[in-house]
Amino acid sequence: MKKFIDSFINVWKIEELKNRILLTLGLLLVYRFGAQVTLPGIDATKLTNLTNQTDEGIGWLINVFTGGAFSQASVFALGIMPYISASIVVQLMGIAVPYLQKLQKDGESGRKKINQITRWLTILITLVQGPGYIYNLYRTLPGEAFMLTGPTFIFSSVLILVTGTIFAMWLGEKITDKGIGNGISLLIMVGIIARMPQAFIQEFSSRTSQANGGIMMIVIELILWFLVIIACILLVMAVRKIPVQYARRTVSGDFEEDMMGGNRQFIPLKLNASGVMPIIFAQAIMFIPAAVSGLAKESDTALSIAGMFNDPFGLVYNIVFALLIVIFTYFYTAITVPTNKMADDLKRSGGFIPGVKPGVETGDYLDKIMSLITFPGSLFLAIVAVFPAVAVSLLGVQGAWSYFYGGTSLLIMVGVAIDTIQQINSYLLNKHYDGLMKSGKNRKAVA
Repeated sequence: MKKFIDSFINVWKIEELKNRILLTLGLLLVYRFGAQVTLPGIDATKLTNLTNQTDEGIGWLINVFTGGAFSQASVFALGIMPYISASIVVQLMGIAVPYLQKLQKDGESGRKKINQITRWLTILITLVQGPGYIYNLYRTLPGEAFMLTGPTFIFSSVLILVTGTIFAMWLGEKITDKGIGNGISLLIMVGIIARMPQAFIQEFSSRTSQANGGIMMIVIELILWFLVIIACILLVMAVRKIPVQYARRTVSGDFEEDMMGGNRQFIPLKLNASGVMPIIFAQAIMFIPAAVSGLAKESDTALSIAGMFNDPFGLVYNIVFALLIVIFTYFYTAITVPTNKMADDLKRSGGFIPGVKPGVETGDYLDKIMSLITFPGSLFLAIVAVFPAVAVSLLGVQGAWSYFYGGTSLLIMVGVAIDTIQQINSYLLNKHYDGLMKSGKNRKAVA
């Protein structure tokens, strides 16, 4: 504990790191302030219906990702989600569009062009989602909540929503470039954390005021929550290390295998290489049955389907949800982990996996290993995703607090927290200080 405190103090001794942290905190504060600014023309005191809409289900999830801005009819109501959607679309299109494939291979210049395409696509998506959000306001809020109406209000509101998303995107990019990195992810994480105190207070009030288990149940819930967080950390950080040996180049320029002199390293293949994307994809698919059944004529079958897929804590919903997560984990891992490219890069650099021929056989070997470790990874991810429903069923946890027991929210918080600590850790080690995550032996390695 003392070493951790000393390392934390050392953070403020590095001028560059201190400035980056302060800049990051300042930009996050700006983002949180903007989330509380209501759209011009809307009475902020008459948003009760909109708040009730985001108490559970998909509305709650969207509200969490926007840090409460959605339920506040804020200028940041759409948050950074259009940018996330645009990034996913560009990433998926990179598989099939030759132009994007070429940009991906062009290094820094290609990355800049891809970022520019993502920005323009973000604006396009926001222009589509903006009117939809305004329509939802008209449908949800009472008439007296609108101090302005007509085309002028719609045009100005959509323009402000687009501007808010672009500004949030700019904040995220500045945090990435000038702050401590992971700007977009930090904006999402801060939004999620902002909803946590309210959810916990509601749970605490329910347990203590209604004789529903009292303080003892709160302690049990916190212990279980802590264990789930540890499990998520293990899921995020778990890797399968594939040993790699690099042949030594001789004076004549040829490569020779030297078991003693070769540089031995490893390829880290992550147990959960797809992150939270399978959960996001699966949730998007889960909205379709309820939407289609809602459009169909009222019948017992349609109402039954709508009921099953509108209940995120129901048995059928979570079984289908878990199966979709397993399927999408394989799909997303297959398109984001280029085993053939890894094999080619390894061959060009003079590296090889002991016992496996370089080239095609190495690619097949890596692909086989990824398939084997993806299965337990996908099952673990599915369990984490449906654990909020388990918490509700077994412990009687309230819906809002249960979402922090797993799913996208908890995985994002854990993943971003680990990445941020690693970023700070690298600064400390580069300056020959002990890192936050390991002891002084890393310091010696760097020195």
